[in-house]
Amino acid sequence: MTVLKTSMRNFFAHKGRMALSAVAVLLSVAFVCGTLVFTDTMNTTFDKLFAATSSDVTVSPKAAKSDNTPQNGRPDSLPASVLERAKKAQGVKYAEGAVSSMNVTVVNSANKNMGSSTGAPTIAGNWTRNDLRSMEITSGHAPRGPTETMVDADTADKHHLKLGDELRTIAVTGDFKARIVGIATFKVTNPGAAVVYFDTATAQRELLGTTGRFTHINLSTANGVTNDTLKQNVISSIGAGAYKVQTQKEYSDENRSGVGSFMDVIKYAMLGFAGIAFLVGIFLIINTFSMLVAQRTREIGLMRAIGSSRKQVNRSVLVEATLLGFFGSILGVGAGVGLAVGLMKLMSAAGMDLSTRDLTVKATTPVIGLVLGVVVTVLAAYLPARRAGKVSPMAALRDAGTPADGKAGLVRGIIGLVLTGAGTFALFTAAGADKASDGSLVLGAGVVLTLIGFVIIGPLLAGGVVRVISAVLLRFFGPVGRMAERNALRNPRRTGATGAALMIGLALVACLSVVGSSMVASATDELDKTVGTDFIIQGNQRIVPQAAKAIETTPGLEHVTHYRDIEAKIVAPDGSSDSDGVTAADPTYAQDLHRKTTAGELTAAYGKDSMSVGSKFATKHHVNLGDTLTVAFKGGSTAKLKVAAITDDNVAIDQGARYLSTETMRKYLPADRIPPDQIMFASAKNGQEKQAYAALKKSMEQYPQYQVRDQSDYKQELKDQIGQLLNMVYGLLALAIVVAVLGVINTLALSVVERTREIGLMRAIGMSRRQLRRMIRLESVVIALFGALLGLGLGMGWGATAQKLLALEGLKVLEIPWPTIIGVFIGSAFVGLFAALIPAFRAGRMNVLNAIATD
Repeated sequence: MTVLKTSMRNFFAHKGRMALSAVAVLLSVAFVCGTLVFTDTMNTTFDKLFAATSSDVTVSPKAAKSDNTPQNGRPDSLPASVLERAKKAQGVKYAEGAVSSMNVTVVNSANKNMGSSTGAPTIAGNWTRNDLRSMEITSGHAPRGPTETMVDADTADKHHLKLGDELRTIAVTGDFKARIVGIATFKVTNPGAAVVYFDTATAQRELLGTTGRFTHINLSTANGVTNDTLKQNVISSIGAGAYKVQTQKEYSDENRSGVGSFMDVIKYAMLGFAGIAFLVGIFLIINTFSMLVAQRTREIGLMRAIGSSRKQVNRSVLVEATLLGFFGSILGVGAGVGLAVGLMKLMSAAGMDLSTRDLTVKATTPVIGLVLGVVVTVLAAYLPARRAGKVSPMAALRDAGTPADGKAGLVRGIIGLVLTGAGTFALFTAAGADKASDGSLVLGAGVVLTLIGFVIIGPLLAGGVVRVISAVLLRFFGPVGRMAERNALRNPRRTGATGAALMIGLALVACLSVVGSSMVASATDELDKTVGTDFIIQGNQRIVPQAAKAIETTPGLEHVTHYRDIEAKIVAPDGSSDSDGVTAADPTYAQDLHRKTTAGELTAAYGKDSMSVGSKFATKHHVNLGDTLTVAFKGGSTAKLKVAAITDDNVAIDQGARYLSTETMRKYLPADRIPPDQIMFASAKNGQEKQAYAALKKSMEQYPQYQVRDQSDYKQELKDQIGQLLNMVYGLLALAIVVAVLGVINTLALSVVERTREIGLMRAIGMSRRQLRRMIRLESVVIALFGALLGLGLGMGWGATAQKLLALEGLKVLEIPWPTIIGVFIGSAFVGLFAALIPAFRAGRMNVLNAIATD
């Protein structure tokens, strides 16, 4: 009880000093809890949506995919006769045929896409009784003929649609127009999908290309009949194994699985960044308690002198850490819920609607946050607590601080050097790996080992690095600069730990910057060397035939190349096989993409019953030039094709592609199973590039879901996409950097308290307040630049090694983004200046006499 009272007294006596450490715990816990609440809320939203839109029992084609986008662009369907048989099953209240397709684009009269901008699908289908479970018509009426349509209220609000407006729906079967006669509002949260409805006959004809078929059948159970019972009765009625029959729960679970895997990626990625913030926070907590222990050495000595044991002193510090972790975590849980709500608002602003009505805070979330925050804080405080317990009564009474343990410092240095050496060797080994998959594991080990090694040897590096930085930067500030240098060198362990907190975040920033820049430079280099086409046309969906026709008839084009990925199983002569499919293209593709071959000529692969394979496939399956492969086309027949070329797979574009001609594909695949183009290429007539580009843009105005790019557009798009991804990552890493800044502030604030008497003496002998504040700011800048130098150097090493692995996948150019690296380094100096504002201000306000009188 005495230990608890002492700990409580010390905690609240130093509450100002604990505040910044508590903020670090708060931020880290908030990020964890916010991530869990946000992803749980997303799952709840989709669970409610799937439950509301699913019928009691659903019958669908056996091969139907959850994303509703088969290879040929037309949804899989079943005949209306199945509906008639299903109606006769015992326990059916009502049964209805439904049509639904996600492979559509809806545009307004100005050819503007009415779909979501967040990647959510556009869903077209017929209006059914089952839709009344999730929607209600709030304006107008349901569609009654081929020229009428109904849209969801969210889409109408976003795009300012109203009754009477005309919409054009673009499907693989053709384009058709209809006027809005109704608006339906979701009863549950719609995460962002755009939904349009037609009458049944129109939906069948325009979306499926035929009448008398449905994509699925909805069945409702009669009173007293369970879903499982109805499922069995329906199977008996329509025949077992012919179609997929699912209860509401099974249908919802299937749809949820795809969303769940995506949500898991988001959750674990965000938790990874929260873990980085926790790691940085550990250094802050260690520094805080180390300095508090040093400042209370005399107090600890008195406690030991009057009978306190080492365990009691140790326990006292750990109790303080527990209190810090507890209060920080409690506040962090609340902040996490607020963060989740903020993320939901941000997503809604971006076009993905999430309602706070679905806010989900599971009982495990605050428990996880509380336990994690307390455990991490206590573990971080263990070393300072153990050091406090080792202080002897006499040493404490005659020394102003905790005596340094030279032996411990030597052991620490040896361990750090060993780990750093092992990590460097791992990075060197990874850079020389023959396979990217093997090297990535070694790279991960190298990153972890070098990071830990640098953290441990930070105090050893502090002396040399700080002196170099000071020689370049602080000499211009005269005596004040020299004093700032000596303050930074006074306690290398403290400087090393503070710099390490900043080092972690900046190392990741540097690594990702190098990888991102190298990817862009490599892709650009390969585009320059291999891509011979003038224009590339593609979108998020396959290119519908009417759009392909518009491309073909564009004036000023020398040739147009069709490119399709075809599902197929390939069997090699030795009996081995894979199902990675083939690529069907026109012979002109050999001009559009210059692929090197290790055997044969690529043009021969576009001959009759011929094909090419990649060098990796050839090596793995022992395939040689002239061998015959068995190719079983999905939905078509089986062909015997001769290997006329083996392409070099040491590329990034089309790596591993197996080419054959469009004519060969048509020979073995029925017309209704041939998929639309995945991408198309076009080359202008000599000297007409600008005119052809403008004409192609005009031809595609009616199809806003596709983009026309020349090579410079394509390079810029690639750069922008990688840049956006990096910006998201930098934003998440900003949390770790914020915690690191708090660490610098805390270190300086506590060091100012520690040097109170010294500051008073300097003021007494003539140092002005301005000089004092400058000294503290310069000290902060040096510490920040020390962390930045280590972090950027370490990160560039990681990035360069990662690029060596990417080179195995065809990305061969290493590019160091020097403007970014230099900008981050200079920015670190400003971080140091910002971190020193409050400590410098407080130091300048000290009363000189009171400071001198401080013990």
